[in-house]
Amino acid sequence: MSDPLAVIARLPGVPEAVEEARRAVDLLYRHRVLRRASPTVSAESSLRGARASAAIEGVDVPLDALRRDEVHDPVVQGALRASAELGRLGPTWRKAPRQVLARLHTVAAAGLTDAASLGRPRADASSPVASSGDDQLDLDGDYGDLGDLGLGPAPGAKETGVRMEGLFELLATPTKAPAIVLAAVVHAELAVLRPFGTADGVVARAAERLTLVEYGLDPKSLAVVEVGHLELPYAEGLRAYLTGTGEGVAQWVRQCASAVTLGVREATAVCEALQRG
Repeated sequence: MSDPLAVIARLPGVPEAVEEARRAVDLLYRHRVLRRASPTVSAESSLRGARASAAIEGVDVPLDALRRDEVHDPVVQGALRASAELGRLGPTWRKAPRQVLARLHTVAAAGLTDAASLGRPRADASSPVASSGDDQLDLDGDYGDLGDLGLGPAPGAKETGVRMEGLFELLATPTKAPAIVLAAVVHAELAVLRPFGTADGVVARAAERLTLVEYGLDPKSLAVVEVGHLELPYAEGLRAYLTGTGEGVAQWVRQCASAVTLGVREATAVCEALQRG
């Protein structure tokens, strides 16, 4: 049986970056504060992650303002709702990823699109109509909230449907690749395909974190990986992935591993603050 993720995991520089991130996570999990305050650190990680995810979308707000519930921007509120939803969606991610993504979009895009579009792909590529071969049904415009990252037009509906099915298959198929590799591919595919047309970036980053949790790297959801993406050249990494070359894909996976390492640094700072009281 082929294992495409294992091939990606062996690309130049990927094993080293993944190993560095894994060691960082292992060290974080040995922090003495987590013996008594793991849920507190996880909650703070969720809050910081939502703030960073919204900032990547261009809405950068102070963390203290979020704590005081003073921010009502729909992008920020959507990111907060998506982060809060992850704990309930974990057990469903492996067996029904389509359902999870629909739920994430429903909470992330509320206030950004009409209610009828929430949780629905920008075109149902799996329906008899959309798959009938009528090229006029393809969506070839520039959709989604990631257009300013220089990703170009979103793929058409049929290509998006095929690639989404491939992504669901990757989530369901055993692999020898580390969780970071799978999470990186999940993130990039959702960001590049823009399956919903709104809030796709928030959904992509939430799905990456969910993958890291459910596939064993960070089961307590402590690493603030979104902060890592905010600090790194996010658009450049996605554009590299979009080339489809081994070099470009490796660059993106290495960047995702670095985002985990930086996210661990953020979580460690939370632990240290709690330790100081």
